[in-house]
Amino acid sequence: MSIIGWTFFWVAITFAVYIGIAIWSRVKDTAGFYVAGQGIPSIANGAAVAADWMSAASFISMAGLISFMGYDGAVYLMGWTGGYVLLAVLLAPFLRKFGKFTVPDFVGERYYSNAARVVAAIAALFVSFTYVAGQMRGVGVVFSRFLQVDIVWGVIIGMAIVSLYAVLGGMKGITWTQVAQYTVLIIAYLIPAFAIAYTLTGIPLPQLALGKVLPQLDQLQYELVGNLYSQPFKGSWDMLNVFCVTFALMTGTAGLPHVIVRFYTVRRVVDARWSAFWALFFIGLLYLTAPAVAMFARYYILNAFSELGPTGMLDLSWVQNWAQTGLIRTSEWSEGMTAAALLSTIDRDIIVLATPEIANLSAWVVGLVAAGGLAAALSTASGLLLVIGSAMAHDIYGQIINPSAPDHVKLTVARVMIFVGVVIAGLLGIFPPGFVAEVVAFAFGLACSSFFPIIVLGVFWKRCTKEGAIAGMLTGLIFTFTLIVLMRADRVLGLEEPILSTFLGINAQGVGTIGMILNFIVTILVSLRTPPPPKEVQTLVEQIRYPRVLRAEELESA
Repeated sequence: MSIIGWTFFWVAITFAVYIGIAIWSRVKDTAGFYVAGQGIPSIANGAAVAADWMSAASFISMAGLISFMGYDGAVYLMGWTGGYVLLAVLLAPFLRKFGKFTVPDFVGERYYSNAARVVAAIAALFVSFTYVAGQMRGVGVVFSRFLQVDIVWGVIIGMAIVSLYAVLGGMKGITWTQVAQYTVLIIAYLIPAFAIAYTLTGIPLPQLALGKVLPQLDQLQYELVGNLYSQPFKGSWDMLNVFCVTFALMTGTAGLPHVIVRFYTVRRVVDARWSAFWALFFIGLLYLTAPAVAMFARYYILNAFSELGPTGMLDLSWVQNWAQTGLIRTSEWSEGMTAAALLSTIDRDIIVLATPEIANLSAWVVGLVAAGGLAAALSTASGLLLVIGSAMAHDIYGQIINPSAPDHVKLTVARVMIFVGVVIAGLLGIFPPGFVAEVVAFAFGLACSSFFPIIVLGVFWKRCTKEGAIAGMLTGLIFTFTLIVLMRADRVLGLEEPILSTFLGINAQGVGTIGMILNFIVTILVSLRTPPPPKEVQTLVEQIRYPRVLRAEELESA
């Protein structure tokens, strides 16, 4: 069977499973819709968290970035995994103990203000729509190459599937679907990695095999490009940018609303901690493999260039297949061009999807990788769409516009808002603003500059006031969003070139770190200049952070 045939096979099976789960897990109340009735086992929740978080950026794009950037691409590994440790230790148990459905819900109650709730809901929408754009780009890439379907129809099919299980099952449907999607994506990622590692080195474990491949890759890179692949801080990424982007990704991870809400879906605080543990384990399986996949792909490409040259590479089947999608610009290839120039014509987002073809693996493996890429993109998109729906239906409509609305009305509004979000997400997938991981990095920057400071201060500083939180969120969000637009004006505004190239030497993906610092400063200063929170709010903060001491009679009855 051909690659297209195998891809249809795997996609049909996995989509059937997702639809089956959606029908099985239909919910009829808002608790089931928003937090799955708080009845998800911690290991299943950990797998769902991993699938929710390991988006198209992780599956499709991260290895591509490491493959092209070398050492500097490790910022994505360090930032995203480090951020999860930060979330597990600093925030997840305390937010679970608070017991609210959403991040804006937490902000509204902790900062005793509907205005703060609205600002947080708007920030959640900004972050979620920016993030979902990257997922839809990933869906389009997979469909256009492997199913020979136009990107527009590919995005429409993907969003139809997501809307089905998100609208029907809410968080419950999304959670169990994400457990299935994690299983698909991790198998699809590891099988080709193991196979290529064994083919190249005779060692089946990619993490050990890269130790043999890296010296050969460094030598090839030096001969063809003029520097070592493992050399740090080459190109436009100096030490300052590596630090700022890593820090923005770390704190952005800890502030992502669709990840934080996951810790409300378990029964107890201890389950939230175990969910974080299992999520880190499941995430580690992919993240410890990604550098090896990146190096294998670059080694194959440079080796082919060294042996065949640009015109000889035109005869390779994988080059011809991907050139048809426009993701390799072979029209620019010519005899005598440099390896660096050839690499610049290859879209970074194809590396993971193309590597099985580059290594001449079986067609069923190539098709499975395509299904894994779709699983990664759709799992995160569904979580983001639930955040979009809950921000509008629960935090704005249910808490501010019509607090007395019955449960079934709020549920209907949530489903309508998710459908509206599906339409907007589809448009963002059809007209994507950039590389998957680059767009996702912008979302992390917005989360880092808006949510992280006010969540940390809300948990650990009882003197933090509603005025400080609102001023800080607005400062961080507006500053970061404005600078990202100015630095990407050529893509966002359609100008010939960006209005700003950097801010204080920091690129667009790292500027969220500055926004976060400004948020902290403004929140603290304004809080100190305004009346302290009510006594009951300060008591609530104390109860979140410290376990209640049981009286003797309570201990006897426990």
